[in-house]
Amino acid sequence: MNTTQCGRVDSNTLDEFARLMNCGGPSRVSKEDRGARINLDRESVKNGLGQLVLTVVKLLHELLERQAVRRMESGSLTDEQIERLGVTLLRQAQEIERLRKEFGLEEEDLNLDLGPLGKLL
Repeated sequence: MNTTQCGRVDSNTLDEFARLMNCGGPSRVSKEDRGARINLDRESVKNGLGQLVLTVVKLLHELLERQAVRRMESGSLTDEQIERLGVTLLRQAQEIERLRKEFGLEEEDLNLDLGPLGKLL
């Protein structure tokens, strides 16, 4: 088992999972555990990657919105630029929302908990 692979493990106990993921190599894993397999569900891997990508896209979208507001408040944009920027950000938000629903994610799924730093978004 390559230690860089990840996925959902079908395991009844945390101890069983720890034995399967033992970094000491096959010689340290019991004979009964050598036949055990990690169940990588293609759909959950796809959704996990989709969640990660959408979280990053949403973070970038919010940064772009904040920068747009700063530029509008500073007066460095024309009315036409403000209009184009608003339409672009609106379409981008709609596409993020569409993709979120496509992957079956809730809004809070895109807001990662960074521990002591708080929520991402």
